[in-house]
Amino acid sequence: MSFNQQHFHWADYLVLLAMLVFSAGIGIYFRFTGGKQKTTEEYLLGDRNQKVLPVAISLMASFLSAIAILGTSAEMYMFGTQYLIVNLSYIVCTPIACYLFIPVFFKLQATSAYEYLERRFGRTTRTAASFMYSFQVMVYTGVILYTPAMTLQVLTGLSVELAILLVGLVCVFYSTIGGIKAVIVTDVFQALLMFAAVFCVIVSGIKAKGSVGNIWRIAEERGRIEFFNFTPDLTVRHTFWSLMCGGGLTFLSQFAVNQTQVQRYMTMKDVDSAKRALWISTPIVVVFYAITGFAGLSIFAAYSDCDPITSGRIKIRDELVPLFVVESLGEYPGLAGLFIAGIFSAALSSVSATTNSLAAVTVEDYIKPLYMWLHEKPFPEGRTTILSKMLAMTYGIICVLLGFLARFVDGILQAAISIIGVVGGPLLGTFTLGMFIPAANEPGVLAGMVAGVLCSLWVSLQEHPPPHHLPLSTAGCPANTSLPLTSHALLSDDNSDHTFWNNLSYMWFIVTGFLVTTVLGSLVSCITSCCHTPNRTLDPDLFSAPVAALLRSRLPPHHDRRVKHQEISHPLEEKLPTELSCE
Repeated sequence: MSFNQQHFHWADYLVLLAMLVFSAGIGIYFRFTGGKQKTTEEYLLGDRNQKVLPVAISLMASFLSAIAILGTSAEMYMFGTQYLIVNLSYIVCTPIACYLFIPVFFKLQATSAYEYLERRFGRTTRTAASFMYSFQVMVYTGVILYTPAMTLQVLTGLSVELAILLVGLVCVFYSTIGGIKAVIVTDVFQALLMFAAVFCVIVSGIKAKGSVGNIWRIAEERGRIEFFNFTPDLTVRHTFWSLMCGGGLTFLSQFAVNQTQVQRYMTMKDVDSAKRALWISTPIVVVFYAITGFAGLSIFAAYSDCDPITSGRIKIRDELVPLFVVESLGEYPGLAGLFIAGIFSAALSSVSATTNSLAAVTVEDYIKPLYMWLHEKPFPEGRTTILSKMLAMTYGIICVLLGFLARFVDGILQAAISIIGVVGGPLLGTFTLGMFIPAANEPGVLAGMVAGVLCSLWVSLQEHPPPHHLPLSTAGCPANTSLPLTSHALLSDDNSDHTFWNNLSYMWFIVTGFLVTTVLGSLVSCITSCCHTPNRTLDPDLFSAPVAALLRSRLPPHHDRRVKHQEISHPLEEKLPTELSCE
């Protein structure tokens, strides 16, 4: 950094230390209370009796991370408020997740969401999907861990490597020993700190510029206020259409079929509780994005006449928020510590959710089936909890190592969404085929999934030109760094030599993967069903409610729809005959 480092006051270190100790203490508490995390049901699913409000906050905290605080604020600073339209897509897609996806998982009552895919299609589909999920979240978590490490380096001069280790080890400790109960309770505490961190920035910005109105006026005068760009051009970085489509599919990929969130739903006693939790969580997410967006406008107002990037004080836009905290909160002992505690909390909540979910997926999708295949008997229940804890710790260490590589990423918000899009789109498409397309079968789904991943990966790896940011000014900087208002804004690459795929907005990555998976999967399924299995027996409970009702309506009048528990080993194994064809 070229600006003067302002190290933490002792009060700032005390606040940060208190947050870390309290988070670790929650893990210790749940390790030695209740059932002491001795069973898988308690360790991974919280005995299925968790309360609605804590789970709702945990859903929010695990979805949002330090990326949301730093990345969204920097987005407002560089590109304006258009991105906040993504909140509308979250609101629109909440009922879709609540009423079309979540009830199917509750009928399954499984620890791993990917058990659904085995029951619907086969073990190969389950294994492939869980592997894709594991790869996605580990890479994504590496970016999450880097974010608070970078902030701590800016504020204290502490090395990024040491900061990543600090965040990672504390998180691994409490999530490993305390299980999902500790993760949920810690998420609630950490969510409060996340909001406190953002409010620190906003209050400081209002103090600097006098009022909310002044901040808004400066942002409006400099072109930062824009909400409804309806251009159909797919190469424009953010439009109403890209944010509604890409944002909506991102939301569904995370809240409707993602193991991290599905596991939280399954910690509650019934499907109605899970629905309520999501309905409560979505407004909290929207409010958080809104205030984080205003925090970005506050920072822009503070630096509107002397941009720190153009003047060379910082190198990348993700350092804007830490710089602002250094310069505006440094004189108030404890406030900078509260901010960094909020950033750390945002990272801890996401990483703890990841390690716990990865452990669940590995046990349920790999180890138990493999043990059953080798020994022809179930995996010993007494060993499952110990194994889950060891896996949670192992995955935490892997995520820490991946965090060291995230320093090479510029633009953490865009990077995070791109990572989600590459795998999230095909995974969402796979579950969509299973729950909504009765003709879908394993050959079709596997073909669609592989093609979707390859296609979205190919698109994301294209050489994308730097995005065009809005005007930045150095007119108020010292004379030796002063530049005209628009000079830096017009310095961008000529994109005329790039292809359509080079210029495609990153918000369409997830849409591309989803469409390729569902369309190709449907076509291949239709062909193979017609040629080989024109009539199949399906279980309506494996389908979304409207499709399940249609399947049941086609049952012969004499069919006995009652579940004969003595004839089946699992409620979902009851088969109801349904004729299928491609006509």
